[in-house]
Amino acid sequence: MSAQRVDSQPAYVIHARPYRETSLLIEALTLDHGRVGLVARGAARPKSALRALLQPFVPLHLSWQGNGELKTLRSAEPAGMVRRPDGRAALSGLYLNELLQRLLPRDDGHPELFSAYVDAMQGLIFPESVEVCLRRFEMRLLDALGYGLVLDHEPLNGEAIVPEAAYDYDPHGGPRRTSAGLGLNLRGASLANMAANRFDDETTRADAKRLLRQVLRTHLGERPLKSRELFQGLAARKQV
Repeated sequence: MSAQRVDSQPAYVIHARPYRETSLLIEALTLDHGRVGLVARGAARPKSALRALLQPFVPLHLSWQGNGELKTLRSAEPAGMVRRPDGRAALSGLYLNELLQRLLPRDDGHPELFSAYVDAMQGLIFPESVEVCLRRFEMRLLDALGYGLVLDHEPLNGEAIVPEAAYDYDPHGGPRRTSAGLGLNLRGASLANMAANRFDDETTRADAKRLLRQVLRTHLGERPLKSRELFQGLAARKQV
């Protein structure tokens, strides 16, 4: 069987680590092929042009060949202007990268998820939009993986969400009406806003963060996210 050859695929590097003596092992999010594992031979050498290029948040065109879990990177070219997030926004970008690495199977194409990632990278540039970028990407990631949220009705009884009511949320069964103060205690209006992709008010953003954290934990398992530990360490240093 001849090796599969892919040319000039829009992509972002979501993780890179040393591989053998002079190479890098790359995880890339690509437009048509989803998450792809690539060996970048010689990219770890100090004078390698690839070393500076194969970084997070840089839009690229990647070419590779191979049929196994790990393909061989043939070339990498920049694709457009680079506007990297910094500070807290950069940590948020690393969080999105870690979600993709942990949840997205290799070689499973999701063009709509790549589009969501591009939108997130553009939004993270602006500090005031970071929280909204994260919530929208988390929702689109769950949709792409087949775990999309039910936000407009209670699956158990088919009743529409009531904006004034309080709701708990079962990650496997959706929202269910509850007494205020019990469970996640999500405002019905927040669920409706999330369904409409509106995050204008602070309560909706807070409810969405708690809900999505719980649902994602169900799929991530018990191993903690390294990016969240970085967040917590940064917050602790600011309090000193």
